Parts: sequence; C-alpha cells; structure tokens
Amino acid sequence: MVQQTTVQAPAGKRAGTGSVFLSFVPWIVFGVVASPSTWKYAALAALIASVVLSGRDIARGRVRVLDVTAIVFFAVVTALALTLDRADLLWLETYAQVISSGLVAVVALGSLAVDPFTAQYARQEVPREMWHSPVFVHVNRVLTLVWGVAFVLIALSTWLAVRVPSLDDWLNWVVPVALLVGAVKFTERYPESYKARALGR
Repeated sequence: MVQQTTVQAPAGKRAGTGSVFLSFVPWIVFGVVASPSTWKYAALAALIASVVLSGRDIARGRVRVLDVTAIVFFAVVTALALTLDRADLLWLETYAQVISSGLVAVVALGSLAVDPFTAQYARQEVPREMWHSPVFVHVNRVLTLVWGVAFVLIALSTWLAVRVPSLDDWLNWVVPVALLVGAVKFTERYPESYKARALGR
C-alpha cells in the first residue's frame, strides 16, 4: 500500500508517465508537414491524427486537456483554411508552427496550476491509491514542466526561423527535434530515477 505521507511506491511499479507520447503525434505531424505552402494540409493531417488517436478515449469519458486542445485547434485552423482567402491568413501561414508550439507550452505550463497534464495519462498505468502519493505528484509536475519548457523553446526557435531565414534548417528542424528527443529521453528515465532516489536505493 502506498503511504500518502511518505515518498513511496509499490515495488516494481512505475512512478507513472502513461502514454503521453501519442498525444504529441498530431503536433509533431503539424510541425513536420507545415510550411508556407502546406500548412493547411498539415492542419488537416493533424486533425485526423488527433481524432484517430484520442477520439475513442474522449467518447468514453477519458478527457485529457492536450487531446481536446489538439482537436479544437486543428479543427479551427482547418476551418479557417477552407473558408478564408490566403491573403487573410498570411499571419497564420507565417507563424503556424510558432502558434501551435506556443499553444502546447501554454496548455502544459497552465495545467501545473490545476492538474499536470502528464498525470492524466499516468493515472491509466498506476493504481488509484498512488494518484496522490508524493512520488506520483512530484514526477508529473516535473515532467509537465519539462515538456512545457521544451515547447516554449521550440516556439522561440521557430519564431527565430521566420526572422532569420538563413538559419531555417537549424531553427525549424535541428533545434526542435533535439528538444523533443531530450524531453522524450527525460520522460523515459526520470520517473524510475527519482523513485529510486526517493526510496534511498
């Protein structure tokens, strides 16, 4: 049994990260495909990915803030692309990747005030009695912060790519990919690392 007042977790159980990576797929699809000439197709592809990956869970009442945000955002962007002239959407065409990355950062960091978004996935993998344990709470606050900061930096990098076209490859590709890989690796390793330290192993 997990003690609510101590930093403990059952032996062999992960501190909890859940299948959070799948929820980043639509945003990554959008980031990879989007360009001045393809962003509307990128939005449609991301919308389809969002519905396919999370639609069933949402229909079953498992509502997660990042999934809902993705569906709403990409649905709105797709609708704008279908109803407005390109001239009216030049700002969106130019800053599509900046806006999408910034929105993920806002959602992630904003969720720290209520319920860290990674915890919404991790609860599917750990017993209910662990949901308020110090290990679970700490791990998910740290992971949510790391992802939020990563997407803040990605938003800044893609914004700089607009301002400094000569560095487009680095700022639109190398830096974002490096940040995503770093966040993934941290998410894979940190829960067990922290749990081991907390239990004095």
